[in-house]
Amino acid sequence: MEYTTLGDTGMEVSRICLGCMSFGDVDWRDWVLDEEEGIELVERAIDLGINFFDTANMYSEGGSERVLGDALADYDRDRFVVATKGFHPMREDDPNSGGLSRKAVEQELDNSLDRLGMDTVDLYQTHRWDYDTPIETTMRALDAAVDRGKARYVGASSMWTHQFADALRTSERLGLERFHTMQNHYNLLYREEEREMLPFCERENVGVIPWSPLARGWLARPHQEARSTTRGESDSYAHQHPYLEGGGREVNERVQELAAEKGVKMAQIGLAWLFDKDVVDAPIVGTTSIEHLEDAAEALDVKLSASDVAYLEEPYEPVRVSGHE
Repeated sequence: MEYTTLGDTGMEVSRICLGCMSFGDVDWRDWVLDEEEGIELVERAIDLGINFFDTANMYSEGGSERVLGDALADYDRDRFVVATKGFHPMREDDPNSGGLSRKAVEQELDNSLDRLGMDTVDLYQTHRWDYDTPIETTMRALDAAVDRGKARYVGASSMWTHQFADALRTSERLGLERFHTMQNHYNLLYREEEREMLPFCERENVGVIPWSPLARGWLARPHQEARSTTRGESDSYAHQHPYLEGGGREVNERVQELAAEKGVKMAQIGLAWLFDKDVVDAPIVGTTSIEHLEDAAEALDVKLSASDVAYLEEPYEPVRVSGHE
């Protein structure tokens, strides 16, 4: 395993972050692993040297956090960097269980910590932008969470760059804890973040931890076979993003071609492309398979030449922005 410093936090994290969306309850999503399977996957990740785990309160309605907490309970907690997120409503009958008001941040972070079985989370992230709460209110609440020792650092997920800039300037102006990371939508089939967000993060020394690095499976298999897995068939989000718009099909076919040429898997080419980007600290790799997790770790050994990168990128055309919902 390789390690890197996460933005300006000083924390050393594995170049692969294990995304834990697939842990919890099959009643939430058809492709979700049960607790025993989830724990087995976490244990294999630890064996591979992965020390960075990302979850969220909404995943399996808290089930993912419980599985991750149980999986790490028998280990030295200090070995790991654990991240979770809050924003989406957790209870239909409680409008304050979602959003980024001070009440929501305080109570939902406490609930996340209870499920994780931890006193502190290393990185607490806002899952999306809250249009109903002033950013000053949210940043004050997050700053207080750090002061109380409930979170070591705070980060954000997909939003417009002008919103992220507003949040950073608000923190600077008020002397509050700032966002140290950006978890955004970025992969070989969706590169709109290259326009503004990624250059901004690089300038501000913000850690970049992209979600959906394999485009929800579209970079893991030929586009004609996208529905060949349980998740590919049932995950409606996989078919809502513009992965095959513009030059997406040709990009997918070039990934197939290069993978065959190098004798590796398509997913490894997709990950190797991200590892080649200096601005990217650690892609968040979600999987339901130990084999695929091992493939991801082996992708660190796949080297792409400048001409390989240019060949993969050449067909891409701008597409509609997706992932801020």
